[in-house]
Amino acid sequence: MQRAAQILEEGADIIDIGAQSTRPGAKEIGAEEELKILIPAVTAIRKEHPRAIISVDTTHAKVAEQAILNGANMINDISGGTFDLDMFSTIAHYQVPYVLMHTGGRPETMQHHPHYDNVVKEIVHFLSRQMDRLNQMGVNDVIIDPGFGFGKTLEHNYELMRHLDHFQFLEAPVLVGISRKSMIYKPLNISPDKALNGSSALHLYALQKDATFLRVHDVQAAREIVELHLLLEGKHQEQRS
Repeated sequence: MQRAAQILEEGADIIDIGAQSTRPGAKEIGAEEELKILIPAVTAIRKEHPRAIISVDTTHAKVAEQAILNGANMINDISGGTFDLDMFSTIAHYQVPYVLMHTGGRPETMQHHPHYDNVVKEIVHFLSRQMDRLNQMGVNDVIIDPGFGFGKTLEHNYELMRHLDHFQFLEAPVLVGISRKSMIYKPLNISPDKALNGSSALHLYALQKDATFLRVHDVQAAREIVELHLLLEGKHQEQRS
């Protein structure tokens, strides 16, 4: 509850809540355990902050459904609908915004020798195919996420960042989640808790490459970057998302 209040006070537009760690090597806890942890948090935050936009991070259709029924506004699925084949029909039924992300396998094994012939082309193709399925089911409010760090090497991540504007081909808002990730702290030879400066640098770069959303740990710092980016672009604050 304290963290949710802090996030909103520092200027976040959306609170993203998850009960399952998706770090490389993380073990799955299962839908039932997710529900036990997640639903009380969603319910409490909704009660305390009735106007907040709550996103729930889950790959389970059952968890997504219960989260929506208890006040969540949108679903953030790292698997892009590949871990639970009922996810897309659940999103279609409840007609909530959906973050469609690419991951190169399950968290436990996704960093075991990830390989792509052309990482940008293959991920654009995956997202395009999944978006087409969603559109055919009547889902049009889709945000895409290339999935930085999810089944990608350092080189893959930077190749995606350099070509982030290519994802505009999909005609959907792009979400970038790179905050304090290894693609920042490893090349700088620092720890994640020292990676704010590097995160901020890449956040500005992502905005310049047409990212719409930033998923961050350090909300105030990211908010300031967004405000300055809007000034650089000659846009008024009222136009911010």
